[in-house]
Amino acid sequence: MANPTVAVICGSRSDLPALQACFDQLDALGIGWEASVISAHRQPEALRAYLAEAEAAGVALFIGAAGMAAHLPGVMASMTARPVIGVPLDAGSGGTDALLSMAQMPPGVPVATVAIGGARNAAHLAARILALSDPAIAERVTAFRATQAAGGEVRIDPRAGSKP
Repeated sequence: MANPTVAVICGSRSDLPALQACFDQLDALGIGWEASVISAHRQPEALRAYLAEAEAAGVALFIGAAGMAAHLPGVMASMTARPVIGVPLDAGSGGTDALLSMAQMPPGVPVATVAIGGARNAAHLAARILALSDPAIAERVTAFRATQAAGGEVRIDPRAGSKP
């Protein structure tokens, strides 16, 4: 993608399959993205350089995915003023450690955190953030939500017994 709006970063190539739902949802919403594998622990200077280059190229927000201690999204948030969405991954311990590493950030260094394995919701959250300043994305988010509501919601009137 020539000018991506969202940059997705994970610390290991083995994390990429867990992010496929994010990539697919960004595509479905017409949001340009790119993905990179950069370790916060092994390549901190490369991460800092990448974030600066991505910002200069117009990336509006970042999605960071990690398992275990999951420092990547927090390190990203410490290096940019742009929004960072964290995707905790289950790296064999259930993912709770990753979730807490992202959600328990110090004041002033927030990471918006989705559920463990919530790559698709990371894309939806990114779209909603971008929709604040992009009417075309706002229209696509609204259309998605209308389609979702039309096909998935069933209302049951408690006065009508158990019949839908």
